[in-house]
Amino acid sequence: MILTADSGSTKTTWVAGKQRFLTQGINPFHMTVEQMRNIINSELLTQDDFPQPSLFSEIHFYGAGCTTEKAPILEKLLHETFSKASTIKVGSDMLGAARALFGNKEGIACILGTGANSCMYDGERITDNVSPMGYILGDEGSGAVIGRTFLNALYKGEHRDFIPMFERETGLSLPDIIERVYRQPMPNRFLASLAPFIKAHIEEEWLEEMLVEAFRLFFQHNVRHYHRTDLPCSFVGSIAYYFEKQLRKAAELEGYFIGEIKKEPLE
Repeated sequence: MILTADSGSTKTTWVAGKQRFLTQGINPFHMTVEQMRNIINSELLTQDDFPQPSLFSEIHFYGAGCTTEKAPILEKLLHETFSKASTIKVGSDMLGAARALFGNKEGIACILGTGANSCMYDGERITDNVSPMGYILGDEGSGAVIGRTFLNALYKGEHRDFIPMFERETGLSLPDIIERVYRQPMPNRFLASLAPFIKAHIEEEWLEEMLVEAFRLFFQHNVRHYHRTDLPCSFVGSIAYYFEKQLRKAAELEGYFIGEIKKEPLE
């Protein structure tokens, strides 16, 4: 049996046969071995229908933070759990996205979820990648950066009249936000979790403009460096999927053509 996993910063989707299993995201760049081991043991293996680990012959894991330096750490951990598997491969979420979007064809593959990333793909491997640099220094167009931009516009910008509705619908106050961002773990997940609220109020002109500008920055700071306006840009990720209209508008303004948009690469 083959186990395939696609992991972002927020969640991991595991597929075994026709069954899907969800756990929180596994990111070896931000997590300790013990944290990752705990997710596998406590969230994956304990699910009622999950097959016995000894039944798997191959494990293919594509994930955020699975860099050349960090992938071997996760490979070793997976070997501990799935000791009978003859093949265990860990690759970047970017490689998984590129294979899902283009197969054996050339293109610019992009991820817009909690985080953001992009690459040039030649139909077999990644040939160029602009470092996304994370949600503090980069990750333009990601859920985390959109959430950060939204909160800044709300509490420090011209849209303070929007605050009462936001706080009523989310149950959040400014002290709550400060606590979640600066004192609790995984602030990127919290910031990205504001996307459904933004989606629910997308008819607000300033939110529409904010999103289009966020996506334009993604093209300007990432895709532009590949110098290939002749190739399609295709996307995976919940942010790209739910804000497709704004993403396509930004691409048109920046001179790019969008091919496919998939919510999850495992599709």
